[in-house]
Amino acid sequence: MFKKSIILVFAFSLFSPFVSIADEGMWLPLLLNKRESDMQKKGMKITAKDIYDVNNSSLKDAVMLFGGGCTGEFVSNEGLLLTNHHCGYGNIVRHSTVERDYLTNGFWAMNKSEELPCEGLSITLLVYMEDVTNKVLKGVEDSLSQLERENVIKDNIKKIITEATNSNHYKAEIKPFFYGNQYFLYVNEVFTDVRLVGAPPSNIGKFGGDTDNWMWPRHTGDFSIFRVYANKDNKPAGYSKDNIPFTPKKFLKINLNGVEEGDFTFVFGYPGTTQQFLTSHAVDRIENFEDPARIKVRTSRLNVYNQAMNQSPAQRLRYAAGVAGIANGWKKWIGEVKGLNRLGAVERKIEFEKQFNVWANITQDRKDVYGGLIKDFEKLYSKAASIEMSYLYLTEAVLCSDLMKNGRSIISLIDKSERDNLSKGEMQKEADKAIEKLKSYFANDYLNHKEIDKSIFVETMNIYYEDFAKTNFQWIKEKVDNNFKGNAKTYFDYVYENSFLSSKKESEKHLRKFNPKNILSDPAIELLSAIWGSVIEKDIPNLVVIDSKIDSLYRLYVRGIMEMNSGKDFYPDANLTLRVAYGNVKPYKPRDGVNYFTHTTIKGIMEKENPEIYDYVVENKLKELYKNKDYGRYANSKGEVPVAFIASNHTTGGNSGSPVMDANGNLVGINFDRNWEGTMSDIIYDPDQCRNISLDIRYCLFIIDKFAGAKNLIDEMTIVE
Repeated sequence: MFKKSIILVFAFSLFSPFVSIADEGMWLPLLLNKRESDMQKKGMKITAKDIYDVNNSSLKDAVMLFGGGCTGEFVSNEGLLLTNHHCGYGNIVRHSTVERDYLTNGFWAMNKSEELPCEGLSITLLVYMEDVTNKVLKGVEDSLSQLERENVIKDNIKKIITEATNSNHYKAEIKPFFYGNQYFLYVNEVFTDVRLVGAPPSNIGKFGGDTDNWMWPRHTGDFSIFRVYANKDNKPAGYSKDNIPFTPKKFLKINLNGVEEGDFTFVFGYPGTTQQFLTSHAVDRIENFEDPARIKVRTSRLNVYNQAMNQSPAQRLRYAAGVAGIANGWKKWIGEVKGLNRLGAVERKIEFEKQFNVWANITQDRKDVYGGLIKDFEKLYSKAASIEMSYLYLTEAVLCSDLMKNGRSIISLIDKSERDNLSKGEMQKEADKAIEKLKSYFANDYLNHKEIDKSIFVETMNIYYEDFAKTNFQWIKEKVDNNFKGNAKTYFDYVYENSFLSSKKESEKHLRKFNPKNILSDPAIELLSAIWGSVIEKDIPNLVVIDSKIDSLYRLYVRGIMEMNSGKDFYPDANLTLRVAYGNVKPYKPRDGVNYFTHTTIKGIMEKENPEIYDYVVENKLKELYKNKDYGRYANSKGEVPVAFIASNHTTGGNSGSPVMDANGNLVGINFDRNWEGTMSDIIYDPDQCRNISLDIRYCLFIIDKFAGAKNLIDEMTIVE
């Protein structure tokens, strides 16, 4: 029996998609001492304590969660920070008008008085993290039901957070790891006075646009600059003219020598979501059903929006931020499907699950806990499949037009009136508020927008109908068949044109004399109510129950995987907590006959230039600097200005804006993307193909200094040459 166990563990190591290999892994900074030796073997010259130290200033004090889903880093002792252009995109757009178009033309504050407040933007700094697993699981017994277990954990978490934030200005949260097998407390400082300092023109900050997104080689100057302000005591405070620049405990020095192929690098940031422990059933759903559906719907939306954006600068400005978000996921999913298919991810997962089952059935004790897990997963994922798709289509197709978004607001108003038992007068007050919200929607170029929104509605609803509702939603099928001769597009065209929500005059008319009965008879409200009731009120409660059961299975499954590999280091899935990923500057070969180098230069920008395509327009001043080779101190040893580089650091969404550091902990780049061939790394990692793409800090400084002339910002930074 003992010999058989040894053989099985060895076989598991060969088949396991979970054992960290090569440069895979997103490691907790608190536990980085376990990785220190490996990092130093790869070239790191500092220690784990230099990166994370709760008692002394360390690199973690220079890194922040930027907004709700990006990373940023301090580069001066006056709260100056760098992040990606696409992370600052929304705030740049909000400060832009057609007359003062910072998105197109760029923005540079030449002194602090010119910096622009960004309402609603915050940055979060980690004060410390702590393993609180024992405290969270206190009182949790195997005999408890899943609901009882969740309630005990919820009460424990509440107590721990109260203790951590008592008598201080900190905010705290506790996050589960390994599906609830481990818990960590995060105590943070949150700053809400953040101001825009600088952003390059979109022809630099978004050069290559959606065409180059997720691709290598890359030539995008993806950075923006902000500053954090605090009160006179250097503590968080709301916006005030009396606030002063925040003094961080640590800011990053900048290495102007950069990195070369083979050099050690590490990324320090807030990766969003990975799912390395998914079973074959889940991966199959993603690869063959969910991602393809998302891609199809978003393709139709992008076709409409891109055509509209080419009509005028005003149209481009109106849709730019929204389209960037739509396209980002769209292209990522295309690459993810290709990668999962190329790696045979489902088949690899199935092979591992066979090995897991053999291991789980060696002893009776294991069999009692783990023996039936894979079959249980299969049953639950099968049960959830149709419900998952109904919710996916609701979010990706049904609610993607403004008509339906506004319709959802009206339905919420009716729900509120019924739930709170509002009087007729109270109900009308709520309706009057809705009128005020709709006024801005119907302002300015609404007639142009109506045609665009109608196209979005008709195209996406038709996909929803043909691919799902036709066989899963009898009410809609009967409507189309009986009243519109089976032509769904004709039905959806009718719905849009005859809804009061598509007319300013009719909207005011219906809302001024608010009558729920009349509102619910509107064709758009009627359609949305039927779908919403089916998905949210019927399907989602069932899905919540199924998902809870699946999560409880994963808790046992992951525990079993770790038992099988006791002694191995596992990294937890990303969950928007501070992590370290490390590797080396490394080329790759994406396909037969193609080899990619590790760096791109400004020369490649000129080679890609195409004045006829918006994404490839090159700024005149940049061309002039290139022509005159006016590079200042930002050229490499070959006399070129590096633009971007790739390395084998394991990253994901949320790592956008993360500092990329060299062996000494100096800033050499700003992470902004992954390569298309590696987008499946959220699920399964391929060391031969997975690369993170970073803006070379020399190009960033070159643009700030030589292009924008913002030497005031360069002078703030500490540059090592």
